[in-house]
Amino acid sequence: MTAVAGTHFSVDSWDPGYGSSMEAEELARSGAEVELEVEVPTEEWAPIDPSPVSPPDAVLFVDGVRRIDARVWIDDPAGTNSASIGLCASYAAGVVCCCDGRAHVVGTDVRRGVFTVAPEAADIPTSAGVYEAFSTTAKDDKPLAVVLSSLLQERLAETELKTAMDAREAIAGHVASDLLVVDGPLSGRTHLPRAVGFIKSHQTTYLPGELNAMVGRLAPHQRTPVFLMGTTWVRHSWYLRLPSVGGPPWSGVVRVEAAPHLGRAEVAALANLTQSVLGRFASVEYKDSRAPQNLYPIAGLERDLRHRLGDQQFVYRALRVAAAR
Repeated sequence: MTAVAGTHFSVDSWDPGYGSSMEAEELARSGAEVELEVEVPTEEWAPIDPSPVSPPDAVLFVDGVRRIDARVWIDDPAGTNSASIGLCASYAAGVVCCCDGRAHVVGTDVRRGVFTVAPEAADIPTSAGVYEAFSTTAKDDKPLAVVLSSLLQERLAETELKTAMDAREAIAGHVASDLLVVDGPLSGRTHLPRAVGFIKSHQTTYLPGELNAMVGRLAPHQRTPVFLMGTTWVRHSWYLRLPSVGGPPWSGVVRVEAAPHLGRAEVAALANLTQSVLGRFASVEYKDSRAPQNLYPIAGLERDLRHRLGDQQFVYRALRVAAAR
């Protein structure tokens, strides 16, 4: 009997419910303008090994969560227009500080809101809290659900920013230096000092083909040189591989973002710092379904924030009671 060679494959360690760490079925070449020679000339691009750095006294991780509690119809009080749909949502932001060998939450902010295109919308008081009204304008080129979701995301980003700034003030007298890690893009927060954005998954490629292939060959703790890219906003960026146990070529690869105004030496030093710091917090498969990219402090903070949103059924009943008044 002749043995038939099997197909060689690898399994993405991420829980399929979260998609994939690299959305290969949607991967497309970005139209972003990219400047490759920020740190080294293009012909010298190669994986960069970690270098000795002085770690910060504290690493702050910022994250936010959101949940749709109910979809509602908002009546026109004048009776001249049809009712407008809205989203009632709970959202929260928080910061966890890792210092002195321990991790502790240093700030949280939980909010509820109703998001709609109805200009006459007002706050909705319930026994679970007040849903603050936020109105926007419908757009012909976007579905209403996308418009309302974007409005919710804007408010969540604003809450994350305020929480991060408050947390830094709270620890200012206790630490001499820190690094702020924002879970997600750094958009709207590039003015924060010593801050980086942490991108866990990839839907778009930003580098030319041969350099993009190099990303998949990074060893644990290695990174690419820094590059500058511009889409609707400009930022520095680099790819970094966290410690991982095999898998697809981009398993364990994250993309890190930094402010565009940083000088060459400053952004290179920040990139070197992330090589030393972020790998310490990488998760493992048996503890986290999005390992290793979902760093332990971020995963723990997400759980804490979702708990703070309250029981969804209780909140839903509170909205039903408020609507019946």
